[in-house]
Amino acid sequence: MNAAARPARAARLGWRALAVVLLGVGTAGARADDAAVWAALRQGGVVALVRHGDAPGVGDPPGWRLGDCATQRNLGERGRAEARAVGARLRAERVAIGRVVSSPWCRCVDTATLLDLGPVQVEPAFANAFVLSEQRESLRERGRAVVAAWRGPGVLVVVTHGENINALTGRGVAPAGIVVVAPGGSDGALREIGTLPAPALR
Repeated sequence: MNAAARPARAARLGWRALAVVLLGVGTAGARADDAAVWAALRQGGVVALVRHGDAPGVGDPPGWRLGDCATQRNLGERGRAEARAVGARLRAERVAIGRVVSSPWCRCVDTATLLDLGPVQVEPAFANAFVLSEQRESLRERGRAVVAAWRGPGVLVVVTHGENINALTGRGVAPAGIVVVAPGGSDGALREIGTLPAPALR
């Protein structure tokens, strides 16, 4: 290699080395964030807001009825697998579950059941804020009251809809994703501890 080419090659290697370092920092940071969330879940006294698993489509078909799953948008095979995987991960991480509640929508009840973390109680405070858009603020306040009252023991698992989680936390989450929160103070505000992505399925 001639002398003129050496500085250019060194510069390219330098940028590559910097990219590797930055990638490593980003990856390590993500692992550290996940570790903190899992530590909070194992400690208990927090709430895991779980979006239902993948359910193809948007909203519900015309003429849907709350008491008839056949008229609603339901979990697909991927959504059922996601729900099982989330439950398996929570058990593997030794998270003690104090209570499991669900939106009355079938795709949420099915997700909560497939988590296999304990009896599922339907909680209307977490009903679909997308379909019931005119009740969004009321649902947000009712849901926040349920979350704010939780002190344990263990974790309160809430299976609900993306719109409800967004209303409570301001955060969007993919199907089967989790936002972990804790009561933040006397004003009823929620403190976000962190998020966990949907499980990677093989």
